[in-house]
Amino acid sequence: MMKSIIALELRRLWRTRTAWMLMAASLAWLALVPHLVRSDGTAAGARELLVKYSLGGVFALCAVSLAASGAASLANERESKRLSLARVRPVSRISLALGRTVALTALGAAALALAAAAVAARTGVSRPCSHVLSPVMESARAEAEKMYDIFMADPETPPEAKRAKKSIIMRLLTQRASDNYQSIGPGECAAWTFATPKDRRGLAVRLRFTNDFDVRDAVRGPLRFLSHSGSISNITQAVVIVPLRSSDAVRGRAGDAAPAADAAQPKTAQLTFRNDGVSSLMLRPRKDINLLIAADSFGANILRAYVQLVAALATLLAFAVFLGAGLGRPVAIFTCLAFLFAAFVSDDVLEQYPDSLESDGIDRVGLAITRAVETVSHPVASLHPISSLAADECVESDQTLRVALLDGLLLPLVLALASGFVLSRRE
Repeated sequence: MMKSIIALELRRLWRTRTAWMLMAASLAWLALVPHLVRSDGTAAGARELLVKYSLGGVFALCAVSLAASGAASLANERESKRLSLARVRPVSRISLALGRTVALTALGAAALALAAAAVAARTGVSRPCSHVLSPVMESARAEAEKMYDIFMADPETPPEAKRAKKSIIMRLLTQRASDNYQSIGPGECAAWTFATPKDRRGLAVRLRFTNDFDVRDAVRGPLRFLSHSGSISNITQAVVIVPLRSSDAVRGRAGDAAPAADAAQPKTAQLTFRNDGVSSLMLRPRKDINLLIAADSFGANILRAYVQLVAALATLLAFAVFLGAGLGRPVAIFTCLAFLFAAFVSDDVLEQYPDSLESDGIDRVGLAITRAVETVSHPVASLHPISSLAADECVESDQTLRVALLDGLLLPLVLALASGFVLSRRE
């Protein structure tokens, strides 16, 4: 019976032109992207934009068109009294909601497969990607707790900030924790703690020597991590990847593989850098410093990213069907698209919107709604893999499995159960 529901929904999507218009729009977008994007002039920059806009654009097309169709599907039949005809045979309401979600997701998966194939054909699949490690640091919230008393006692802190609620100041300090700069003067050394990787083949350090003033002085100095070392000599102040070679490899022995004695090494180790340049450098440890470890190929990476995108789409479409089960067609479509828009922009809004402007009532209401949407959508939206894929960062297998089980299976089932309950109350 589930197969029949899925087949009927796919037939509806074709009959209402949703299916073939989505595929046609995806093909047109994929053909136009290479001519529309303008990179920084480098091959890596062009490839990054191609990946982001190709997959991101098709995902947006699928999200908007299929979410609107899913929100309208049950609402139309319920309002026109045709839902009872669909249940002449013993078909549960949950099956109706779940079958429509599966059909909508299958169509979105086909469009995303087309985009993934186009990206793979244009960029190649053999290029390596890397696992990305960030420095081991206390949480942004814990850092904000330590900074709160200092911030409030500072005579330069504005009086309106001192009168504000602690929750507002804590939120502001937490948001700004990732942008805290560390200054490294000429001749000074800096050290950051990282988890010790078991496999250190292809080990490299990624540094972003950028700041608000776009300084372009020369950056020079040695880097060292355990028995691996490298040096940097750069005048562009852009993103720099510095390969690290082991002392064994330098002497022509064991290569970059971890020696047997490493089994006794601690769980963390320090990456050190000495500034041999003539100017001070500014780095944000939470954003600008990463340890890279060689992973597998871009082909395997795009496959994992595809699984995550389809799973996220399944949750979104199950939510759209749930709205259609309880709301009228126009209200369901509007609510779904408004929620989708708020989910896409919430991170940027919450990061850029100053808390000091919350004195206005409309601002407070708008930010409260945005924070509520961000809280609900963050578990799904935060796992969006396109940025990692574009930067040749490994989309991790364990994370992909978790997303597939949570977003692709569990949440759609829960939302189908909720849709069935709402339908039983609305019929």
